[in-house]
Amino acid sequence: MQGIELSGIIPPLATPLTEQADLDCAALERLVEHVIQGGVSGMFLLGTTGEGPHLDPGIRFRMIKAVCKLAAGRVPVLVGLCDSSTSACLRIADQAAAEGASALVLTPPFYFPLSQEELLHYLERLVPQLPLPVFLYNIPSLTKIWVQPPTLLKIVANLPISGLKDSSGDMEYFAEVRRALPRATGFQLFCGPEEKLMEAVRLGADGGVCGGANLFPRLYVELFRSACAGFDDRAEHLQSEVRKMSEVVYSQTPDGSSYLRGLKSALEIVGICDGWLAEPLAPLDSPLRENIRRFLETFAWRNNGSPAD
Repeated sequence: MQGIELSGIIPPLATPLTEQADLDCAALERLVEHVIQGGVSGMFLLGTTGEGPHLDPGIRFRMIKAVCKLAAGRVPVLVGLCDSSTSACLRIADQAAAEGASALVLTPPFYFPLSQEELLHYLERLVPQLPLPVFLYNIPSLTKIWVQPPTLLKIVANLPISGLKDSSGDMEYFAEVRRALPRATGFQLFCGPEEKLMEAVRLGADGGVCGGANLFPRLYVELFRSACAGFDDRAEHLQSEVRKMSEVVYSQTPDGSSYLRGLKSALEIVGICDGWLAEPLAPLDSPLRENIRRFLETFAWRNNGSPAD
């Protein structure tokens, strides 16, 4: 299977939903056009930000079909495989290939804790059956397992893995992976935590999978480009803007879903989609939404993802 080369900002696309828990196709079209016009390098569906594990299978299939059609080849579409069932992963993968997606992003099974050896054996069985290039997804806070660098080296030596999306937030781990698999190997490394994107670029990241790029794609694209070009003062300023946003939009409650609930609220406030989430998650209460609204009213990047005049 031929691999795929990616770099830049690839937003983990939010999944617009109606109050009746159905896919909001009109809002999805607005969101896709918003991020593509913002200069992103691809779109990642059905990940954490896309609420993949909570979505009905029918909505997942419709999301894949709709986004691939809306993208129309303008940017690659990556589809998340977030099931602990191998057969479910294969169904999603086959659907993604049939609709014209470019690659898959594979999350380790997350119910029973796996050893590194068990993870390796799982991938050795599953990956050869997948019809598209595969990126691994390291998110130990949700899966209870790290894709440890020695295991990753074994995986890459034996399987056609294109790269890794690391959402651990551990930059020592990120640097270790990059040293073990430098760019010359063709292995692509993406950073999830957007607050650390500039640091990740300095460590050799090929790009960022940043949830905030749903809201302000040009901010993240400009941050990545500035960091790659060595424009440190510019990049530092843009990184501070990203941190400023995350400190308000993502932090309205102390629970683990605050990021997603805040992002969905912000997307509603700027007119992209409603703030409904897949159950069991619920939208933020009105006072907390007002905190986000007041912040966005003065945020410099509110104007269609680019600085206000």
